[in-house]
Amino acid sequence: MCLAVPARVCALLDGERAVIELDGLKREISIELVDDVTVGDYVIVHVGHALGKLDPEEAEETLALLRDFAEAQA
Repeated sequence: MCLAVPARVCALLDGERAVIELDGLKREISIELVDDVTVGDYVIVHVGHALGKLDPEEAEETLALLRDFAEAQA
């Protein structure tokens, strides 16, 4: 199963890479596929690549659902 998740951009490294944060974990990703990414944006991330931007409210709702699902599985 493949899953793309929302994550907040916390730093831009250059025009092609950024650092995202997801539940306290920071990862470097490619932002080559998405235009005009800025710090604070939410992006959908899959296998190290941002696929698109996401509205902050929608991102938070999705993250809450994913957390609820993870807790239910524990």
